[in-house]
Amino acid sequence: MTTWIRVAEEHPLEVGQRPVYLVRREFDLSSVPASATLRISAHGIYTAYINGRRVGNDELTPGYTEYSVRTQFQTYSVEDLLLPGANAIVVELADGWYRGAVGATQVGDQYGTSVGIWAELIGDSVHGSGQPLVSTDAEWVSRPSHILSGDLFRGQVEDLRSYTEAAYLPGATGLDWQPTAAYQYTGRLVAQACEPTRVVEYLKAKAIKRLGPTTQVVDFGQNSNGWVRLAKLGPAGTTIKITHGEALDASGDVTTEHLDVNFPIFPEPIKSHQVDVVISDGKPGSVFEPRFTTHGFQYGRVEGLVEDLQLDDISSAVVHTDLRRIGYFQSSDERINWLHDAAVWSFRGNACDVPTDCPTRERAGWTGDWQLYSPTAAFLYDVREFNRKFLTDVRLLQEDSGRVLNIAPRDRISTEGFAGKLNGSAGWGDVVVHAPWAMWREYGDESQLEENFDAMEAWLDFAASTAASGRHPSRENKPKKPFEDFLWDTGFHWGEWLEPNNPQDDFGAFLASDKGIVATAYLYRSALEAAEAAQVIGRPANVVQRYRDLAANALRAWRDEYLNADGSLTQPTQANYVRALSFNMVPDELVPSTAGLLAAAIAANDYRLDTGFLATPMLLPVLAENGFLDLAYRVLLQEQEPSWLAMRNRGATTMWERWNGVDSDGVPHESLNHYSKGAVVSFLHQYTAGLKPIEPGYRRFSVAPMPNAALDWIELSLNSAAGLIEVAWKRVERQFTLEVVVPAGAEAVIQLPNGDSAAVTEGAHTFSCSL
Repeated sequence: MTTWIRVAEEHPLEVGQRPVYLVRREFDLSSVPASATLRISAHGIYTAYINGRRVGNDELTPGYTEYSVRTQFQTYSVEDLLLPGANAIVVELADGWYRGAVGATQVGDQYGTSVGIWAELIGDSVHGSGQPLVSTDAEWVSRPSHILSGDLFRGQVEDLRSYTEAAYLPGATGLDWQPTAAYQYTGRLVAQACEPTRVVEYLKAKAIKRLGPTTQVVDFGQNSNGWVRLAKLGPAGTTIKITHGEALDASGDVTTEHLDVNFPIFPEPIKSHQVDVVISDGKPGSVFEPRFTTHGFQYGRVEGLVEDLQLDDISSAVVHTDLRRIGYFQSSDERINWLHDAAVWSFRGNACDVPTDCPTRERAGWTGDWQLYSPTAAFLYDVREFNRKFLTDVRLLQEDSGRVLNIAPRDRISTEGFAGKLNGSAGWGDVVVHAPWAMWREYGDESQLEENFDAMEAWLDFAASTAASGRHPSRENKPKKPFEDFLWDTGFHWGEWLEPNNPQDDFGAFLASDKGIVATAYLYRSALEAAEAAQVIGRPANVVQRYRDLAANALRAWRDEYLNADGSLTQPTQANYVRALSFNMVPDELVPSTAGLLAAAIAANDYRLDTGFLATPMLLPVLAENGFLDLAYRVLLQEQEPSWLAMRNRGATTMWERWNGVDSDGVPHESLNHYSKGAVVSFLHQYTAGLKPIEPGYRRFSVAPMPNAALDWIELSLNSAAGLIEVAWKRVERQFTLEVVVPAGAEAVIQLPNGDSAAVTEGAHTFSCSL
């Protein structure tokens, strides 16, 4: 039986105030084995040391999973850390996601009230098989460390004066070690499921401003996720407080008020905690780098240090899942390059073991965010295993009814009380359909369609049964239409969340509003994708037909209720027009009219978008595909709010949650690092550069660039499943030149802007035409 041990804790402190513990085991070796492996996990987050030397360079291990069901373990080669004779394994153990503050409510103890570890050290001799040298048992002891508190949300407090190097080395005595206690874990131990989280890079400080005798503000030039590394700590006993923020107030000081959580369902705002504290030991070379907390920030207020900080004294550690970058894009227009960079940085700031909504206020694995961004992420990075890990937890939390929760892994806000009733939203639960579909399209990975197909079926059964179970109150006194049982206007839906002209500040009215036009559209699209998935993975023909029929009936219901004979919609918002056209819900003969109405709505809004959470990624592609390419670029390059470039002009380095994340008065609002609006960069990949897969995995692909006068050149590269694809074009006056590199064994279909086409295979190819 796998033995877990918990630390000695007579009376646990409040959430956010608990120390980081040391858990220790000494052992003797007659000789160092030829190879040795440490397998280790925790309920909490851990950093392991052998004989005072750190094991590996992973952070926030064992990572975030649905701990009630499964916990990951990591495996490290450690023979180089072992010594003949006395040895010591020491594990620093913090609350982490397991029992620390989590989510918007910062509730703790979600999975347990104590922290613990599991470990085994296996040694291999030259001639023999693996032998257990050490495992978690009654010989392990524990004690609080010099880290007085360590919480992912509420920060880390560290007293370097109390650090004892001997505690990490063999022979440590007189340190008041306490016995640990064994406990049984009923979940599964599983191997590391995707790439580990690491410090991927350090950003140097760009500017430092003194605000007072002991207060300085540091600008790192980039909003990111991680922590501050501080290498100037002052004399012994100096207490330094670092407050992390995404914005500055009018006085140039760090502000975090916009990060307080103030939802209508909460009785009072919940304060943001992005503060770390260190007490200096005064020793030369001492460095403060907290590793049991994370923050979203571009700025840091450093209080308590009299000496002037120099740029080399402080840096920002960028922390996220160490994914492999595969897709790149750049152009002649720095505004477009800013947009692409901001989209990449937004994803980097929210790829911290799970795809989070923001690295500050909630840090939660919202399913809707990933549903809409996963195709974009799959181009920028290899996210196959990242997606697989996340969807495993989504499935583990899927209810027997088929309802998908808003957040995974579990957050009490997503399961309890009023907020628990807000699950099962269209566009959010559809992640179990669309994200696997995106992995298949981008990588040719059928396995994720197979793994998630039962969840797709359960979700669609839930959606269809919920649609048939009732009617929205606004329709109760109207005659029932023939296909109304497939009109999904019941239950809760977030809908087109955060439309600029529909701020949804009145949450009660928002809850009561009919969002059937959104939900039924997603029922239609997901049913079609499920039918395609069933066909790809070889499910019986009747299963394929079942979902085609469901899609057809949802489409009939949607058209009956929302589509007029002239191609207009009964709810004529930009978002609804975009979704109708993107999902191919409008009859062919009405598409020109519907697209024209969308274009007219944009023109009437001074050529500004008015889309919210779900439709924004689809807006520019819909315009481009329906004859409004110039309008698509006009919206893309719009600099008046709401727009992407308005964010740039107001100093953004990442995408904002709201279009007016920093308003015209310079006042910040809510999260300034949400990746969802960055999904627009797929337009640059698929339309500006023109690269799309014809077959999943790019064994066959098309290159059909759609240039604009604002751009003189672009370059794109993708390390696809089929090999390296490169696309570059330039325009000189009216002459257009396209260069394409096709990997071995692949085929490309080329479509030039003048209509000329060609099919080419492996190698570098050049094409030209007049514009």
